[in-house]
Amino acid sequence: MMTIPEQPGNGDQAPQAPQAPQYNPQQPQAPQVPQQPQQPQAPQYNPQQPQAPQAPQYQQPQYQQQAPQYAQQPPQYQQAPQYQQAPVVYGEPGVGEPFNGAADADDLTRPLYGATFSQAIRRFFKNYVNFKGRASRSEYWWAQLFLFLIMLVPMALYVISVVIVAAGTVSGSYDSYDSDGSDAATGMGVLLMIVGGILMLVIGLGTLLPTISAAWRRLHDANFAGPFYLLSLTSIGSIVVLVFTILPSKPEGRRFDV
Repeated sequence: MMTIPEQPGNGDQAPQAPQAPQYNPQQPQAPQVPQQPQQPQAPQYNPQQPQAPQAPQYQQPQYQQQAPQYAQQPPQYQQAPQYQQAPVVYGEPGVGEPFNGAADADDLTRPLYGATFSQAIRRFFKNYVNFKGRASRSEYWWAQLFLFLIMLVPMALYVISVVIVAAGTVSGSYDSYDSDGSDAATGMGVLLMIVGGILMLVIGLGTLLPTISAAWRRLHDANFAGPFYLLSLTSIGSIVVLVFTILPSKPEGRRFDV
């Protein structure tokens, strides 16, 4: 039987009521099952081989101090000036320096540059045997043209005569009844041949010396000695002389003047 406690008086502090008993006590925890011990790991029979120590790398020391830069550039030596001698250019041959040609067509002591056909023919015969001085290309080659033209007549007669004689000989051999006509034609051909030959001989002998002297003076004008003309006596030498006479005038040829 429960006893009711006495209530305290007004002056006393009331006691605290006792806590009710807990009828739901915590259940005891189940005991933990002991864990099985872990099996030890099998030893590794392939241990990592120790790495060989790397060889020390020796780097060249870097010097912060740069090589001094010289702002002054080395002196550049220019090549020595080349003094090229300018070729002397002469103008057209004429009167005065440097060719010292003739001012008058009648002056036979100097070459007449730019001579006409008639002037060249006149000077050709006036200087008949003059092997001194000079002759320009114009007066020499105009004279050569004149000689060729006057030789055409006897040469034509000679060629015609040869053809007539050959034709008369052939016709007489085939036609014995017309022998008189063939003989007359042959005789005419022989006559023309003789006339043509005589004319060529006369012209050749009459112009031989002036032809040689003109070529002699033409060589002087090209600054060649006159005796070079003797090369024309040979086949190859005649070509050489021909080339020499074609060459232009040279002021140095004045040394052959009178």
